[in-house]
Parts: sequence; structure tokens; C-alpha cells
Amino acid sequence: MQEQLPCQVVCRIMLDAKSAKDFKEMIDNDYRVNMYVPLIFTLILDNLPVAVLRQRHDDGQPTFYQHGFPVGFKGTYINGEKYFINNHLSFRVLYHKNLESNSARIVGFEVTPVSRAPQTVDRDKDAIFTYDVVFKESDIEWASRWDVYVLMNDDQLHWFSIINSLIVILFLSGMLAMIMMRILYKEISNYNQFDPQNESEEETGWKVVHGDVFRAPTNSGLLCVHVGTGVQIFGMTLTAMIFALLGFLSPSNRGSVITAMVLLWAFMGLFAGFASARLYKALKGTEWKKNALKTSVMFPGILFAVFFVLNAFIWGEHSSGAVPFGTMFALVCLWLGISVPLVFVGSYLAFNKPITEDPVKTNKIPRQVPKQPCYAMRTTIGGGGLIWPQIDVQKES
Repeated sequence: MQEQLPCQVVCRIMLDAKSAKDFKEMIDNDYRVNMYVPLIFTLILDNLPVAVLRQRHDDGQPTFYQHGFPVGFKGTYINGEKYFINNHLSFRVLYHKNLESNSARIVGFEVTPVSRAPQTVDRDKDAIFTYDVVFKESDIEWASRWDVYVLMNDDQLHWFSIINSLIVILFLSGMLAMIMMRILYKEISNYNQFDPQNESEEETGWKVVHGDVFRAPTNSGLLCVHVGTGVQIFGMTLTAMIFALLGFLSPSNRGSVITAMVLLWAFMGLFAGFASARLYKALKGTEWKKNALKTSVMFPGILFAVFFVLNAFIWGEHSSGAVPFGTMFALVCLWLGISVPLVFVGSYLAFNKPITEDPVKTNKIPRQVPKQPCYAMRTTIGGGGLIWPQIDVQKES
């Protein structure tokens, strides 16, 4: 820390024909070197990525950061073009002093590439790579050290490729959904008209299992809890991504993303209770309050218990990374005061709404499916409809 290092030699290599050709191709194609702090220096430089300081004259801000530095450059002369390697790196480490504790923290890590000597790209010629390190005091506080990285604008988003991929995915998904719906509707319609008294009909395909497809599973309550929790997490993630894309959430504002996600998770309890209760009612469940309680307590309770135990170990080590007791209490209040009531409200609204009737009737007595070897279990979609699993059925006398 604060040890000024003048010109330090890293290595000396001989450029053969292949190395010289590769360097020239990378310079022609504007290759950039993206360097990160090595593992042995992560504690010293706080894992900040190395960036190149550039000048800006378009929007009033004098400087900005750029990802990586160019491998080299080329110049045009009377006798032709010459290629140069950026063989010297000048590192500038910015630190901020805390006057109260007389300590310093790293707030910036910059690099300036230079072609020393100058270093040309020629075969059978030595290339010497060097670096130097300079420490400089800065007014930037440690909490704001990522602000300059947010302003990086050299990355180009390929919007055309992204939109093209989304259109192709939506088109293929819609086409597959239409084919599946046509097949299923046709099969279900035919089997609803099937007369079980007609012994001449051969039982194949959906006819074997159509009376058991919509039977509630054994652990239907646990399934509803999983679905409700998944809807809550999905809604939280989607909303947070939309807010981030619109610029409301920024990494420069420390803790804003985590705070927003925790709040969104609490308010998404309404949709969790609604989705869980709808599925619970569709599976012929009657105790909606018990289902709502499981949805609001099961997964958050498990995660909170694990988090509390891990945080207790950090407390025991007197680490500054431990979550304070006040924050833990605030999380419990958000959970029990906002998320749990909203889950019950969503469950009440969903349970009072009528559900769609099953397209086929469910048999009162479940059909016993014989155990099959693993190589015989298969699922096929064809002209004969869905076959799952491939089983033999003998008619009773």
C-alpha cells in the first residue's frame, strides 16, 4: 500500500513469425486487453477491475472509463505501415483517506498503455514488457467508487440480434403451442365421446389414462406452495429487472438493488397467495387458510433460519459484514407484517373465484399402473396421440 514502483520489467520475449502475425491481426481487428486484479492482490486493490481513463468532450463530463486497453496501434509512414505493441502499463491506484482512523481504502484502479522504446512488431525481435505503479490520493469516497464504472459507454448492445432472437423464439413457441393445442383438443374431444360400455373399442393412448390425468397428486398441498413461491420469486425478479432497465436501480447506489428486491418480494406475496390458492382449489382442496399459511411461512422460514444461523457465526467473529439486529428485525417485520397478510388476501380472492372445469372426468377409483422397467418408460407424440407410459391394460370380465 502506497509503495511507488518505478519501471519494473515483467518479461522479455522473442517474437517469432507466428507471434508477430498474431499481434498484427489483433491490432488490425482492434482487440482489447481486459485485465482483472490477480488473486494475490484482491485484498490490496479490493477487486476493482482495471480500466482505461479517456477524455470526453460531448456532454460536459471531462473523463470517463473504458473497458480494457488496446493491444497496440499502427502508423502509416512513407515506407509503409508499422505496428507497435503497448508493452508498458502505467497503473494508478486511487485511495481515499479516513481522517478519523488515519486509514486508507482503494477507490480506483486505472491503467495507461504505452508503447515504450517504441516497441515495433517485427519477427525475430525482442519485446520487453514493463509496468509501473503510482498511488494517488482521491476525494472519491469508498461508497461511490463504482460511479465511474457505471458511466462506461463503449459497450455496444446488439439490439438487432437480441430482437431477432426474441422474435424467432416467440414464433417457434407459438407454432409449437398451436400444434399441441390442436392435437390435445382433438384427442380430448374424442375421448369425452367414448362410450365405456362399447367393448369393441380398443383402449390406447389417452383412453388408458384420460380418467386419471387430472387427479390431484398425493402431495398436492406442497405442490401449491412451490408454485406460489415460484410466482413470488419470478414476479420479484421480473419487476426488479424492469426497474433496472428503466434506470431506477443503479449499482452506484449501494444497497439499492437488494433493498428493492426485498421490498418487491414482500409485496409480491399477493400474487403468491393468488397462484397457490387457484391451484389448490383446482386440485379440490378445501382448507385454503392452511394452504396460505404454508405458502407464506414455509420457504421464507427456512431461508430466514439458515440466514440467521450463518449471521450468528459472523456475529461471533465480530465481523463488520454481519447484518445488524435492527436490519434483521426490519426483515421480520416486512415478512410478517406485509408478505404474510398479502398472501392471505391473495388466497381469499382466488379461492372465492370460480375455477374452470376439467376437460375430462376423473375416475373415482384410480387406475393402477404397473411398474415398468426404465427402458420401457417413454413419452411419444405422434398421429396416435400421447402415450404415457407404454402400458398394457387387460379388461375385466
